Amino acid sequence: MKLTHINLVAKDAKALAAFYQRVFNCAYLRPPKVLSGKKVSCGTGLPNSEILSIWLKFPECDMPFLELHQHKVMLDRDTPQVNEPGFGHLSFQVPDIHSTRAETIAAGGSQLGEITDFGTPNKPHLIIYLRDPEGNILELEQPFSQYAN
Repeated sequence: MKLTHINLVAKDAKALAAFYQRVFNCAYLRPPKVLSGKKVSCGTGLPNSEILSIWLKFPECDMPFLELHQHKVMLDRDTPQVNEPGFGHLSFQVPDIHSTRAETIAAGGSQLGEITDFGTPNKPHLIIYLRDPEGNILELEQPFSQYAN
């Protein structure tokens, strides 16, 4: 068994894809496509389903990939919280947590927590929680091996 992809349902899939491309260097795994018809509706359990589907590849790996879906008909929900059940967050190991935090905010994201050292005095491991432009929770990690450089 293997994890193949992570799906985020987006209000604006193209804009969210641009954010992940800009901040995390994701690239299209395939061109965006619209999914619709009987098979899509049967598979999703949603009648008359129509979905804009964008697949983004994370740097240096083909799987799992990030799948962004924008449904033609969507329900509203509150902004996800760090401590609610279900999907929690996407976590990215980055070479410079300070610059990636700044880039995330400049690209429309927002900051939740503060940069915090979860490591030891000899092996720092910096983390911070942020949000992407649609409110999904992100964690940035900068481990000692990258912090020391």
